[in-house]
Amino acid sequence: MRHILSKSTFLYGTQCLKRLYFNKFRRDLRLEVSEMQQAVFDRGTSVGQLARELFPGGTDASPETPFEYQKSVKLTKDLIDQGVKIIYEAAFQYQGVLAAVDILVKKNGKWKAYEVKSSTSVKDVNILDAALQYHVITKSEIELADIFIVHLNNEYVRKKNLVLEELFFMESVKDEAVDQQSFIKNKISELKLLIESKKEPKIGIGTHCFEPYSCEFMHHCWKHIPEPSVFSISGLRSNKKFELYENGILRFEDLTEEIVLNEYQSMQVECHLNGKTNIDSVSVRNFLKEFSYPLYFMDFETFQPAVPLYPKSKPYQQIAFQYSLHYKKSKSASLKHTEFLAPITGDPRIPFIEQLLEDTGSSGSILAYNVSFERSILESIARDFPKYKNEIEDRCERLIDLMPPFRKGWYYKPEMNGSYSIKQVLPAVVPEMNYDALEIADGGSASLAFEQLIYDKNADVDAIRKQLLAYCKMDTLAMVRLLEALEKI
Repeated sequence: MRHILSKSTFLYGTQCLKRLYFNKFRRDLRLEVSEMQQAVFDRGTSVGQLARELFPGGTDASPETPFEYQKSVKLTKDLIDQGVKIIYEAAFQYQGVLAAVDILVKKNGKWKAYEVKSSTSVKDVNILDAALQYHVITKSEIELADIFIVHLNNEYVRKKNLVLEELFFMESVKDEAVDQQSFIKNKISELKLLIESKKEPKIGIGTHCFEPYSCEFMHHCWKHIPEPSVFSISGLRSNKKFELYENGILRFEDLTEEIVLNEYQSMQVECHLNGKTNIDSVSVRNFLKEFSYPLYFMDFETFQPAVPLYPKSKPYQQIAFQYSLHYKKSKSASLKHTEFLAPITGDPRIPFIEQLLEDTGSSGSILAYNVSFERSILESIARDFPKYKNEIEDRCERLIDLMPPFRKGWYYKPEMNGSYSIKQVLPAVVPEMNYDALEIADGGSASLAFEQLIYDKNADVDAIRKQLLAYCKMDTLAMVRLLEALEKI
């Protein structure tokens, strides 16, 4: 008999009953999985495959398709009856609830379950996940001596070769899983009743729309929210936004004097209501006095492999592979450009930093947009490769952030919609410029593209490299144009 609830749908229902209902009965409303979301899923799969090597020699019980889990349940039972000691994707079903565990191991006569996560810590939702597995497995007459969450160790530094025993942490969550059993049973009953009723639950929007995960039906449930709205107010806490919404305050026009906003938020609302631009010319001019020539406009691209690829790197460490650099030797000099994009073989950080140090010279201000990111990348390279430390420290001392005039509201236009992201600021300040025509139009896509070059033997290398170079160059050219706009104030 096909299952009623799976681990995934159980967690959907725990987050929001409407999310479960839509997944069961209105999947036509579901947003397609984005490139970034698919990358997260793929990462989880690859980390799970790697973790199997901690328990080699097991038998895989996973189904050929997600619609054949009944075969997997039967195969798991058969393998247990045959005395198999290590089973990957062991599947169990109890009273219509299906749960599969990544690794099931019998040692010294006792069964232990291991659920692998690509995160670097155990989250509350992981405990709930394990608690459901514990419920289904133990009700299937398998006595579990323990259940573990296996996750990546973010303090692990790779040497030449991966050491899996150091890369992964195993945390027992049996006590927490046992404590959750009453909740699990009650929630299963509630979710089954919802599915049997086939009635859409009346649930409004709230923080459950994006906690613990962003919902794939959020666009549908939020379609009545205008732009701008109280949800667009910069820096306002989520619970405050929903408090306003629940009190019938949705549009900027609904806001009253009794509602306390800070100076930036009040400015944002006023600009939208009046359709005006806010300019603090004194602050902008004082800001511009900090610069010295030659003047560099710098932007980095990085990727974060879950499993460290290179010696002297950790799980999810930002690995720089590309930069763009526009520069002017003097205020009246012509604008020039140089760039770097690492080859796909070997650690990109060494050629990256050596070329960057050469290109940025020994003097002049180095501008970046949200400079804390570029600074953190430089500092991590200095830490991992001390021979470059002194030169990197010199570049760090010359860094200046181009974001403050926009983040602090010294230059604000309603089109920014409360955001100071360069992707939002650029078309507002320089309407003829935007990222719409680019194949790669954000940092996340750039990271995925570089990973594709590394892992996909069939990737169109020339095309992807051209796209990466075009995107990164656009970021620094955007900074040039934003500075020019500030200089006109």
